[in-house]
Amino acid sequence: MNVSSIINSLNDVKLDQSNKIAQPLSGNTKSFQELLNNSLNELNDEQIEGYNAMQGIATGKVTNLQEAVQRIEEAELSLKLALEVKNKAINAYKEITRMQI
Repeated sequence: MNVSSIINSLNDVKLDQSNKIAQPLSGNTKSFQELLNNSLNELNDEQIEGYNAMQGIATGKVTNLQEAVQRIEEAELSLKLALEVKNKAINAYKEITRMQI
């Protein structure tokens, strides 16, 4: 195995990445608030779908039980993910506030 060719390839990748960072962002960027609002709206929609699936199972109106259970599981997993992201954000904020300037 030729190590020098691998190192040269890595150097090329580093140069490409540094050039991409220096370029200005395009006009399609969204603010953090918009991204957060969109994510919360999607989470809310999934929770509503999960609740409706649960209600359908309880009332016997569901024709495809597997699909209903899948929606419930997706809603549960998306809520767990959102809670973990929130916890990580809070921990990061606490860490930043503990930094000395």
